[in-house]
Amino acid sequence: MWIFGWKGPSGFSASSTAEEVTQGIDGTGLTAIVTGASSGIGVETTRVLALRGVHVVMAVRNVDAGRNVKESILKEIPGARIDVMELDLSSLASVRKFASDYESSSLPLNLLINNAGIMATPFMLSHDNIELQFATNHIGHFLLTNLLLETMKNTACKSNREGRIVNVSSEGHRFAYREGIRFDKINDESGYYSMFAYGQSKLANILHAKELAKRLKVHNMEDGVEITANSLHPGSIMTNLLRHHSFINA
Repeated sequence: MWIFGWKGPSGFSASSTAEEVTQGIDGTGLTAIVTGASSGIGVETTRVLALRGVHVVMAVRNVDAGRNVKESILKEIPGARIDVMELDLSSLASVRKFASDYESSSLPLNLLINNAGIMATPFMLSHDNIELQFATNHIGHFLLTNLLLETMKNTACKSNREGRIVNVSSEGHRFAYREGIRFDKINDESGYYSMFAYGQSKLANILHAKELAKRLKVHNMEDGVEITANSLHPGSIMTNLLRHHSFINA
């Protein structure tokens, strides 16, 4: 099994690196948005996409941190095409502004990697008074995807190249609340448990991708363009995503 380092049907395992998986792929001419690109696996995703020739737009809450990552990658890959744009997924206003600014830039969009996330935070509300994990991990990405979908459709149509939407979920989706997503109790502080709240947000990522894939299949057949939507578990990786988890702070 891949979890033990054995290779799966793809030929890769849990020990395979992003560089190994993308070996031989030429991403020249593709443009990708990576949310949460200033830390964790977002950094490596940005670096390897840039290494393969993809124009990467880093969508980050902390612009200074994003610029530092960009400069670090440019030292390794001088020809990399990387832009940094501000995006706070916990704020619907910020999501709308990002999408508007991106549309105004006239950039194409081939890949949308919804990677940013927070995990096991104490109970907090977002700018829009939504429980913070659900707001950041699901609602923000849901709105972002909807706002950018037309740009991706237009890009796929003009370029005749498949568009891809990737929701970075987690095996943590298995540890949501017993009833799954508690739509009627999202902001219930009295029944809040940080890991269950994280699990329900990751479950929402999966359900979002599954429903979007179903709807895109109909659109693809009608318009003759190809856009896919998938969710994935990135593996168990020690990043600052775990900074709120009790076993890290014990």
